[in-house]
Amino acid sequence: MKTRFTELIGIEYPIMCGGMFQVGRAELCAAVSEAGGLGTITSATQGTAENLRKEIRKVKELTNKPFAVNLSLFPSARPIPNDDYIEVLIDEGVKVVETSGQSPETVMKSLKDGGCIVIHKVPGVKYAKKAESVGVDAVSVVGFETGGHPGMEDIGSLLLTKLVSQNVKIPVLGGGGFGDGHGLVAAIALGAEGIVMGTRFMAVKESIVHDNVKQWMVNADEYQSVIVQKSISSPNRVALNEVSKQVLAMEEQGASFEELLPLITGSRTNQVYFEGDVNGGIWSCGQVVGLIEDIPSTKELMMRMIKEAQQSCQFVNNAFAD
Repeated sequence: MKTRFTELIGIEYPIMCGGMFQVGRAELCAAVSEAGGLGTITSATQGTAENLRKEIRKVKELTNKPFAVNLSLFPSARPIPNDDYIEVLIDEGVKVVETSGQSPETVMKSLKDGGCIVIHKVPGVKYAKKAESVGVDAVSVVGFETGGHPGMEDIGSLLLTKLVSQNVKIPVLGGGGFGDGHGLVAAIALGAEGIVMGTRFMAVKESIVHDNVKQWMVNADEYQSVIVQKSISSPNRVALNEVSKQVLAMEEQGASFEELLPLITGSRTNQVYFEGDVNGGIWSCGQVVGLIEDIPSTKELMMRMIKEAQQSCQFVNNAFAD
């Protein structure tokens, strides 16, 4: 497949694995890149600059294909050493960076001076236009369906993909609700140059996520995710479990951030991802979980997606045939 995004990055298929806290590690990143997409490791997962350096080098041992490093620009109770992360990724020759959270304007000079291609994740048109104005090379737009952080407005990915594609000149990736080749074709039909996926890549063999969690995802339907933290202006789509239900109940009663923090803290995801306790904490999960029916290798998933995309194109061609 050939789009402006594949040409920009130098990859075979316009499919990106977005940055995921705790999940975005070398093995999954390299597997996605080796299969022809763009894998991503998440700097915030590493904790220190030297740990990030080690993870980057581990990716390089597993693949010589392009991969990205995610930089989280979200406000954090604990300062994120992004300046140190940037120094390391440039020193290690990483050429693709995904930024998420606030505007990347403050880090653009450092990244561009280092020769990086920058992809910024946005929740809407005005944010995409702002990102374009500060010099990013591409944007991924994530709608209401996305696992993790959508915007405050409850707008779906199909509409946002179309609107953003119409309003910026740089390549756009659709995100949120995409998990197969049919969705890839839909995004491209709406003007996008590819898709970014998270939840679907959690349930592949190379993902570090515990098998209990992967099996929960296989058994889940599209109703098994929910948005929490909207009352504190930090919406987060997560798996519907005992903890997220408790958070929702507390929000309905007007709980403060300080009262919610013990339940929503990211440190609790260790119990989920590494110990297999699906009720151990809140953990990112998009509505696309309803499409997950198996736990393939990353290569198997990617090849299936390309076949599905071809089938979708044929279906459309047949529909318009004379």
